[in-house]
Amino acid sequence: MKKKVFALAISSILCSSVLFTGQAMISNNDSVKMQPSGRFRQRTQYNQYSGYQPSQIKHAYGVDKLSTTGQNQKIAIVVAYGSPTIQNDLASFNSKFSLTNANLQIYYPQGKPTVNDTGWAQETSLDVEWAHALAPNAAIDLVVAKSSSSNDLLGAVDYASNLGVQVVSMSWGGSEFSGETALDSHFQHSNTVYVAASGDNGAGTTWPAASPNVLAVGGTSLPLDYQGNLIGSETAWSGSGGGISRYEKEPSYQQKLNISSKGYRAIPDVAFNADPNTGVLVDYNSSWYIVGGTSFAAPAWAAFIALVDANRTTPLSNVQNQLYSIASTSQYSSDYRDITIGQNGRLSMDYAKKGYDFVTGLGTPLENNLLTNLAAN
Repeated sequence: MKKKVFALAISSILCSSVLFTGQAMISNNDSVKMQPSGRFRQRTQYNQYSGYQPSQIKHAYGVDKLSTTGQNQKIAIVVAYGSPTIQNDLASFNSKFSLTNANLQIYYPQGKPTVNDTGWAQETSLDVEWAHALAPNAAIDLVVAKSSSSNDLLGAVDYASNLGVQVVSMSWGGSEFSGETALDSHFQHSNTVYVAASGDNGAGTTWPAASPNVLAVGGTSLPLDYQGNLIGSETAWSGSGGGISRYEKEPSYQQKLNISSKGYRAIPDVAFNADPNTGVLVDYNSSWYIVGGTSFAAPAWAAFIALVDANRTTPLSNVQNQLYSIASTSQYSSDYRDITIGQNGRLSMDYAKKGYDFVTGLGTPLENNLLTNLAAN
């Protein structure tokens, strides 16, 4: 069985002639374009070191201790271009790991794209397959933008927000720019959580992860045995995006932890496995790949939000408030795995440390415990 490894990178938004009128959008001269980052390792043997299966990730983060499966919830995944093979890929993935059939709906709000972009197609398979693996009874609405331009992607986000979903997953972004705060309203919708990857290029901030209305997800390295038990410390991944925003003001939920971000938004908020060396298996176009990057971490957290909402009478909305509030109490050590080893750059702020840091945020979720507190608040 053919296997490849890739991490999905986030490239820059080109910011020229940005105009804002009414519901702010970026001019057509600007674009977001994602490409695989080239973190490939060929695998020739299927064993515990050749990509993690759903059962391993579930055990590592306590998902296998939960009775909830995301029933009556909807996860929106926003991508550009989509993939012509996604339904076959998902069916193969489900068959391989004995997962239930997925309730997948595909939407093309701007018309079906005429371009088949391999990088975005791989991203589509990653996001859909693993959102389903971690919240198998949640419905998935795949919303496909006609291109990777910022206008089209934000238009797809707006469309997804009106589908009655509880969480929107965005495994894309770009460099911050001076007009970004005018666009943060795209991530404000009643009873909806927005999740974004923090980036795969190490220290530095990206948007929309930098938006205070978005749950920004960084990355870790997760060494597991075949059963999903840790065989070493979970550490900060060197590619995890993180730092202090240049434009977004520090939100109130971060002020309570005295993060020392100089009055500006810090990212990420939380983290999940993202290192390609501890990557996960993905079926794309009849081949198996081992995938890393915060592009996996974002839909993994989106799936967790769906699991939480399945246990609530009302959906989460400003989940950051709850996450940071829990982290400021004695429940922190039981609800999070505090990542204290590793770095994503050379500055002192680029090192993981006790409590919040600019590489892994509050840490990774111990979902069986964290869900209980989030469901109760």
